[in-house]
Amino acid sequence: MFFPIGDDQVKGGHKPLFAYSLILVNVIIFFYEFSLGPELSQIFVTEFGAIPFEILSGTDWHTLFTCMFLHGGWMHLIGNMLFLWVFADNIEAVIGNINFLIFYTVGGLAASAVHVFFNPYSEIPMVGASGAISAVMGAYLIMFPASRIKVLILIFFTVVYVPAIFFLGIWIVQQMVAGYGSLNAVSEESTGVAWWAHIGGFVFGVVAGFLARSQYRSKYKYHTED
Repeated sequence: MFFPIGDDQVKGGHKPLFAYSLILVNVIIFFYEFSLGPELSQIFVTEFGAIPFEILSGTDWHTLFTCMFLHGGWMHLIGNMLFLWVFADNIEAVIGNINFLIFYTVGGLAASAVHVFFNPYSEIPMVGASGAISAVMGAYLIMFPASRIKVLILIFFTVVYVPAIFFLGIWIVQQMVAGYGSLNAVSEESTGVAWWAHIGGFVFGVVAGFLARSQYRSKYKYHTED
């Protein structure tokens, strides 16, 4: 297994206030969810997770937003927050604090909507920030393709640097292969992963990245961690 643990940082620009605040908010909500105990936690997830069948029935539209702040377990939370920590700060540094918050929110909503579209009859709550984070990764691919991603290869206990275009390219191909495979199943719930939310968020991020890239090139530079 491998995990991103750092990247080349933008020099100058806006401080990543919302990128780091979102991590804190997600952690606080998870601890609250965890404190409820198994039974109440399940009720909490059912209330605020995005259930496609109910949304398409015209109810619980708010869950397209609230689902972005819930997580199914410790590893789900840690994985999502790690990716958010690595990739979000450069985006916010370039597009600004308020613009980043709007981008993140709309990206998450778009990801949730794509999940609902591909799983219209599902009654399983979808939770997690991965759709919004996928939007961040899509924008990062376009805005910083040559940025070096610091990757921990856990099985070898070693760290390597790879170009963002390589790391994120492999990641989205994996999502697309898995998403295509899920079309042959009744729904994505058989795997427990909302593949199409990842894909939808990433595509949204790519489009947003093209819109913001010219601003990045004209105003900012990034420097390495070394």
